[in-house]
Amino acid sequence: MSLFRRTKNNDKPLIRQIIDLIPRYLLNQSIKKYHSDKYCHKYKTYDHLVALLFGQLCKCSTLEDISVGIGVSETFIKDLGLQQSPAKSTMSDGNKKRNWQVFDHLYTALLKHYGSSLSKYSNQQIVEEVKDKTLLIRDSSTISVCLSMFDWAKFRTAKGGLKIHTQWDESMMLPNLVNISQAQTHDSKGFEQTIFPKDTIILEDKGYWDYEVILASIKAQNTFVTRIKDNTVYEVIEELELPEQEDQHILKDELIHLTGTKAKANRLSLEILRRVVVFDQENNLQLEIITNNTTWKAATIAALYKRRWDIEIFFKQLKQNLNVKTFIGTSENAVKSQIFVALITYLLLELLRRVKAKGRTAFSNFVEKIRICLCYYLTLDYVIERIQPLVRSIRPVQATMKNEREHTLFAT
Repeated sequence: MSLFRRTKNNDKPLIRQIIDLIPRYLLNQSIKKYHSDKYCHKYKTYDHLVALLFGQLCKCSTLEDISVGIGVSETFIKDLGLQQSPAKSTMSDGNKKRNWQVFDHLYTALLKHYGSSLSKYSNQQIVEEVKDKTLLIRDSSTISVCLSMFDWAKFRTAKGGLKIHTQWDESMMLPNLVNISQAQTHDSKGFEQTIFPKDTIILEDKGYWDYEVILASIKAQNTFVTRIKDNTVYEVIEELELPEQEDQHILKDELIHLTGTKAKANRLSLEILRRVVVFDQENNLQLEIITNNTTWKAATIAALYKRRWDIEIFFKQLKQNLNVKTFIGTSENAVKSQIFVALITYLLLELLRRVKAKGRTAFSNFVEKIRICLCYYLTLDYVIERIQPLVRSIRPVQATMKNEREHTLFAT
């Protein structure tokens, strides 16, 4: 990628070089779409984005941390592309009033802009039978908050919470759709879109089980792979043979009809489905997987369901390495803005880790190295490629002076 320089020193701090990975025209498109700079004289969308990105990369837990960190010197403020450091009150107003959708739109635009690079360097193992298919994983993660402070995020009687509904694109290994709701929203109601283009494969947990959605998916020629609910009523039509010398983790493979009241009411009982029972050796349990595909190998279905772990890893990385559990604003707009900027930050860090570091470093270790070097005026290339956890020593003062004298005598 031509955006990386190979010299050691740079006239911009590392954080500014990361911010510059966001093409300005994409940001301007988002600003124009949501009029997010209208009536703003000083704290514009770019300033807001820089402040929130700084907060994510430095893992700041308060507005004061961000204000102090950016305002460390006039030179640093200028090199971040700002006219002044943001005040706490100014950032608070921006979090409340600037439409969070401008950051959602920017994230989607960046995903399209860098999509080919992210897919090329995803290092994902291919499931051979479905290598040409679109694979989407759907799941959600709940974050607890104080109900008295976040009164819009209702969960239980005395507890607040929000839920991040996430659709994971397996080719890019990043979310391509995120919806943030109250924690009490059921997983099956987390997305408006439930039907996709022909041959799309949707991997979901049993929390997304919905008879109407399943029937609509079958009619749209989508393939679903999910866990069957414990109380699902069915009858076995045919038990399929299992391979003798391979795939020993497959315990049962059978074709079934759903015979429950709801299935009959929705005419889903007329559809032939497939039930595959898999032994998960890592967790020492049996998984009952259901799908509408009747031709793939049972091992393929098991491998596809196992891919759900990718989105679980993403949630873990997001929560551990970025700031999505401690919020710098309590309004719904502030929380959503912070989460979508966290997603933008995650995308940029993954882009650097995959393309420049070639995926050699674990995400958490990579983020820490970037975080430590944020304010240094070093190139991204130097930080990623050259800085390693090695012992470095300085030369003794006397030896240094002797070398300098010898060099001077030789020069004369």
